[in-house]
Amino acid sequence: MSDQNASATTLDSKTPVFRMQKLYVKDLSFENPNAPEVFVGGVPEPKVQINLGIKNKKLEAEDHWEVVLALTATVTDSKSGKTLFIIEIEHAGIFLLKNIPEKRLPVALAVDCTTLMFPFTRQIVSQISVDGGFIPFLMEPVNFLALFENSIKKKQQENQH
Repeated sequence: MSDQNASATTLDSKTPVFRMQKLYVKDLSFENPNAPEVFVGGVPEPKVQINLGIKNKKLEAEDHWEVVLALTATVTDSKSGKTLFIIEIEHAGIFLLKNIPEKRLPVALAVDCTTLMFPFTRQIVSQISVDGGFIPFLMEPVNFLALFENSIKKKQQENQH
């Protein structure tokens, strides 16, 4: 009976663990450079430009990683060209990644972690746009797997040249 428990414990110690420990805002900026003029007159036709970056680093705590979604959204009026608002955010998470195969780790960090984080980042960005006097700014879902695969292809092409 005790041998069965020992082998179960051994198997469990090798089991991959993927767990979000904490989400937090590292940096947040909202700029409304043309207020109050943007709030009077006609209804603006927004044009959106989004830049998204992903960073990660191993933490001193064993098997813990910080993953950061760095996002800049610039929204302008397509008619006048005036900036309506700019949101910059670094939204971070601490993840426990234990017994994840080394080959799988980049995908876990760049795809799995960011996919879990994105709805929360999206909510913060939406709320800050409302607090800035605008309608909710709802970002389209992001396919982090496609972004990851494209970055791998781009690196491979750069290495060939």
